[in-house]
Amino acid sequence: MTSERTWAEVDHFYARLLVPDDPALDDALATSAGAGLPVQQVSALQGRLLFVLATIVRANRILEIGTLGGYSTIHLARALAPGGRMVTLESSTRHAEVAAANLASAGLSDRVDVVVGEALDTLPRLAGTEFDLVFLDADKANNADYLRWAVRLAHPGTVIVADNVVRGGDVLDAGSIDPSVLGIRAFAEALGTDRRLVATAVQTVGAKGYDGFALAVVIDR
Repeated sequence: MTSERTWAEVDHFYARLLVPDDPALDDALATSAGAGLPVQQVSALQGRLLFVLATIVRANRILEIGTLGGYSTIHLARALAPGGRMVTLESSTRHAEVAAANLASAGLSDRVDVVVGEALDTLPRLAGTEFDLVFLDADKANNADYLRWAVRLAHPGTVIVADNVVRGGDVLDAGSIDPSVLGIRAFAEALGTDRRLVATAVQTVGAKGYDGFALAVVIDR
């Protein structure tokens, strides 16, 4: 049986080969750690996956719900088409300040709007805007509501990506009282019953342990 150590070592092996040294990303991690932000950002390979997905869809507009220190934001913003814009929503003023500084250091301030406030309060401001890719990585208790907003702000062909949908297998626990597990289960139900979406889920192991992504494409408004 493989171990979490093996998962992490494989992640590091592929990261060394596929993710070049990047001072802006390294600085973002260091700055976030120095500011005391929780270590919850995507891994280097997962960040690269976000970049690849945004590039595939030739994203001109990207929405991120859950900025943290801006690590995933940098990956996504770099994939924007020329002249493209990204909006990232963050509930914590402190996290948003750190993210804004990291984005400035990465030379991306002119492409990214960091919006501070609870996402369910700030999302209505975006009504009428269509995004090509939406990344959900905020509090999991509200994920089903975030999904509904993602579809509302989408067009046919929009890709929706949600992180942390396996939670070490806890998603299977129908009797859980953990708000995050309940939120992910409600999100999964919504994902599976919304006929405007075609979706899948991918379990992952690696430096971030055992978790997974959900990926969906909007086929009908």
